Amino acid sequence: MSIPAVAAAARNKQPAGHARAAKHAKPKHAKQPASEQGDGGAVYGSATTSTQTAAPTLPTSSSATGGASAGGATVPTASTPVTTAAGSHTPVANSAANTDPSGSTALSGSTGPTGASGSTGTTSAGGASAPTGPTGPSGSTGATGPSGPTTQGPVAKILANGLAEAPVGAPAAVKQAIAAANQLIGQPYVYGGGHKSFISNGYDCSGAVSYALHGATLLASPLDSGALEQWGSAGRGTWITVYTNAGHAYIDIAGIRFDTSGAGDPGGKTGPRWRPLLTSNAGFIARHPAGL
Repeated sequence: MSIPAVAAAARNKQPAGHARAAKHAKPKHAKQPASEQGDGGAVYGSATTSTQTAAPTLPTSSSATGGASAGGATVPTASTPVTTAAGSHTPVANSAANTDPSGSTALSGSTGPTGASGSTGTTSAGGASAPTGPTGPSGSTGATGPSGPTTQGPVAKILANGLAEAPVGAPAAVKQAIAAANQLIGQPYVYGGGHKSFISNGYDCSGAVSYALHGATLLASPLDSGALEQWGSAGRGTWITVYTNAGHAYIDIAGIRFDTSGAGDPGGKTGPRWRPLLTSNAGFIARHPAGL
C-alpha cells in the first residue's frame, strides 16, 4: 500500500465525535498551496493527490555556481559568511566580487624617499696638478754691457769728468772692465765695501778691483786682497794686471790705474777713481787673466 493510501485510510477511521467536531471547527490557517519548496529542495504535493514510491532524494552539495541538486531541484546558492566587527556572521551572496583574499591584488606601497647622493670621488694622481717648486736662488750679477766711449791708440784716456775711454782696438773684456770701473767713480771709500756683494753703498780697494773684473766676466764673486794673490796667472798681463798684497790692491787696465788710494792723484781725491800709473809697484804681487 502506498504512503498516500495509508494516510487516507487513517483519516477514514477517526472517531465519530472527532468527525462531528470537525464539521463545526473554523479553519485557523489559510489553505496550503498546492506545492511548496521544502528545506531540502524536494517538491511535496497535496497529501491526497501526490504519490511517492520512494524516499525523497536529498540534494547534493551545491557547486560553485550553486543551485542544482541530484534530483533536478534548484537550491539556494550557499552564502559566504563574513565576520562583522561584533563577531557575528552575515551571509553574503557568492559572486565574482567575493574574490578569495589569496587572489586579490594588493595596493602598491608609497614610493620611498630618494637616497642621499654619494660623495664625489677623488681625483686620481694622474690628473692632479703638481705643486709649484720653490724659487731657485738668484744668480750672480751679470756682466756689464758693452763698453763705453773709446779713444784712439793703445792707451786708455782719463777724461775731465773722471771717467775713462778704452782704446778702440782693445779686446772686449778690456772695454767691459773699463766700463764697469766707470760706474764706481764718485762712490765713497768704505772699508770692507763690496766684499759680500758686488752691489754696495761704498767700496774699498779689493772691492773696487773685484767689481771691475766681474764686469768683464773675469770673476764670479768678490775677493779680498789676500785672495787676489792666488787669482789668475802670475806676472803682468798685456792689457790687465792686478797688483796686490795682504793690505792693499789696485788694477792697471790699458795703461791707466784704477785705485782707491790717493797716491799720485792730481786732485788728491780718495775713493774708487782713475789715476795715472805709478812709477813703482814694489811690494805688490802681479797677477793677470789668461790671454790678457
